[in-house]
Amino acid sequence: MELITQLMDQAQIGRSLARIAHEIIEKDSTSSHVCLVGIKRRGIPLAQILSDNIKKFTGVSLPVGEVDISLYRDDLTELSQTPQTTGINLPDNIQDYIVILVDDVIYTGRTIRAAIDAVFSKGRPKAIQLAVLIDRGHRELPIRPDFVGKNVPTSRDEMIDVSILGIDSETSVKLYKLS
Repeated sequence: MELITQLMDQAQIGRSLARIAHEIIEKDSTSSHVCLVGIKRRGIPLAQILSDNIKKFTGVSLPVGEVDISLYRDDLTELSQTPQTTGINLPDNIQDYIVILVDDVIYTGRTIRAAIDAVFSKGRPKAIQLAVLIDRGHRELPIRPDFVGKNVPTSRDEMIDVSILGIDSETSVKLYKLS
């Protein structure tokens, strides 16, 4: 893998997440019935940052859940016909909420489809929306994010790497060329 460029540094990511938080506030003004659900791994800290930003801007504290979609991926069906739901932490009465799924990068849309399946395994929310830090294109499913930090057109032989402090040693978004 060869580094092509750094697309975003910590300050740029912070500004993008502040803007997304404002967009969520504008779109979902009844925010007491909104929850953020981070997709494991980097979607979880991003969801927490969005929640912190929304609280700072409005005083409203949104619940933050998490979902681990590894057991819902469609390429795992040969391992088990019935996936376990151990990787899901959502608010009670999910049917009363607008769920905003949060992920670092959207690519084919398959991860998001699996996350939607996982949410539906716990109930049917009022609506599901999607917030992503990076949209790199190449969708294979008809899934489109509602909130996007940055659109980065890529080729299929490139890779976006999002690093978040706490999981990684820095906070950045980098573009790599695959070998």
